[in-house]
Amino acid sequence: MQPETIIYPFAALVGQEEMKKGLLLNAVNPKLSGILIRGEKGTAKSTAVRALAALLPEIEVVADCPFSCDPADITTMCSSCRQRLEAGEELPRTRRRMRVVDLPVSATEDRVVGTLDIERAIKKGEKHFEPGVLAQANRGILYVDEVNLLDDHVVDVLLDSAAMGVNTVEREGVSFTHPANFILVGTMNPEEGELRPQLLDRFGLCVNITGILEPGERVEIIKRRVAFEEDPEGFIARWEGEQEKLRRQILTAIEILPQVEMPEEILYLIAKIAIEMGVDGHRADLVMMKAARTMAALDGRTEVIPDDVYAIVNLALLHRMRRQPFQEMHVDQAKLREVLVK
Repeated sequence: MQPETIIYPFAALVGQEEMKKGLLLNAVNPKLSGILIRGEKGTAKSTAVRALAALLPEIEVVADCPFSCDPADITTMCSSCRQRLEAGEELPRTRRRMRVVDLPVSATEDRVVGTLDIERAIKKGEKHFEPGVLAQANRGILYVDEVNLLDDHVVDVLLDSAAMGVNTVEREGVSFTHPANFILVGTMNPEEGELRPQLLDRFGLCVNITGILEPGERVEIIKRRVAFEEDPEGFIARWEGEQEKLRRQILTAIEILPQVEMPEEILYLIAKIAIEMGVDGHRADLVMMKAARTMAALDGRTEVIPDDVYAIVNLALLHRMRRQPFQEMHVDQAKLREVLVK
């Protein structure tokens, strides 16, 4: 087994159920616009992200495409692959694992979105695009550690692409667009500063995680980590059965998600929660709707039930609750229970 494939199994992670749920929801439905994981250091944030990528099935890509286009889906292809296909060319194919692309804190906007060669465009009429991080992340996971330390404008660009599924670069009247469908995962330590509320709201889901305080679970974390470090291949093999169950659950959910129906009464429940909990705007309603549909798909059902809404409400509302300056981010559980039983 090559070193790069030795990744701690997602199924072996102890506790942090809300974080794992949020990651799985985004794996099934990248249109949720990502998840922000807020927590102190040493709480398995980066371990969980890399474990998720290793859990997901291989994808088929156009072998020589910088955007990793899906050779079977012309609707999501870049313009170059589409033109080649329409010209009758058989696109070269290969299979590979889903990538985790890391975005460094020092990244500039050009490094993120890519650059256009304006001189070549003006002199020769050719569009030459140098791909950036968003191109590398297409059909993969874009992992932004310490997202709160990034330039606000760069975060805005990331969230725009996560929501739209495309990246458009415009320079001096010349523009270039390419697919940018990725699972966005941002992590941050709140002790190092917060994101602006406008940027917080753009993340689909959010979770607060802390170190586990139950002694038995902490002991289990130690035991599993030691076992993994002493014999990684053996440890991974022991968890392969649970990993395969999760893979099948994700694949089934992706397949049935387009068929999941949202009854009218569930939409009214979502609207009622948003109104009673006092969240601003309508993004919370839309995220709850999408997340509830995805939750139903993960549970293998094609109709949303109230339990699906209850399962995702904290993830969808945590970062959207009004709060005073310096007040901790939280969802008033007593108030939420009142709303749910009315």
